[in-house]
Amino acid sequence: MLDRTYEKSLCRTHFDDFKEKQQHVVVGIDEAGRGPLAGPVVAAACHIPFDVQIDGINDSKKVQEADREALFKILTEHPRVKYAVSIIDARGIEKLNILHAAMAAMDGAFQKLNASILELPSSSPSKTLVLIDGPRVPPKLKDQNESSFDDNVPFAVLPVVKGDSKCFSIAAASIIAKVSRDRIMYSMHKKWPKYQFARHKGYPTALHVQAIRQHGFV
Repeated sequence: MLDRTYEKSLCRTHFDDFKEKQQHVVVGIDEAGRGPLAGPVVAAACHIPFDVQIDGINDSKKVQEADREALFKILTEHPRVKYAVSIIDARGIEKLNILHAAMAAMDGAFQKLNASILELPSSSPSKTLVLIDGPRVPPKLKDQNESSFDDNVPFAVLPVVKGDSKCFSIAAASIIAKVSRDRIMYSMHKKWPKYQFARHKGYPTALHVQAIRQHGFV
C-alpha cells in the first residue's frame, strides 16, 4: 500500500490536449543515472492507457523509496501498462560520454516498447505521441518533433523540459527507470560493500567521494 504522504499524483490534462489531436497512444520516456560517478544509466519508456487509473504517479524524485517500489510493482505488473527498460553500463558511458549514453538508452527503451505499442488496437501510424523528459530528442527519434501530427509519420515526438514533474507518462517512466537502476546499485553494493552503493546509488555524495579516495574507482 502506498504511503499517504506521497506527492499528489500528476493530472493528465496534457493528454486530453493530445487526444483532441487524435494521438490516442502516449508514451513517456525518462532516464536515471546521468549524475552519478558509478553505475549505469537506465532509461524507461512507458504507456498507460487513458482509462487506467494509477494513484501516486509523480516525478520519481518526489516519491519516497517505499512508494516508488510499490508503484514500480503496479506499473510493471499491470496487464494493460506497456513498458521497456534500456541500460547502458559504465563501459558504454565511457565510450559514448554520459549525454550520448543517456540518449542511446532512451532510444533503446522506445525501440523495445514500440513493437508492443504497434500491436495495440488503438494504435495507428498517426496515433502515437512520444513525450521525452528534457530539451533534447534522442538521435533515432530526432526526425519527429512537436509539429509532426501528420498522418504519414508513425509517431510524433515532443521533448518536455522537467517533463517528469509535468507529464503523467514521463513520471511513470521516471519511476520505472529509477527503481530499475536502484536495484542494480543494490547488487553492486553486495559485490563491493566498501563503496556503500546502497546508500548513495553512485551519486557524488561525501560518503562516496571518501570511498573513492580510500579504495579508488571500481
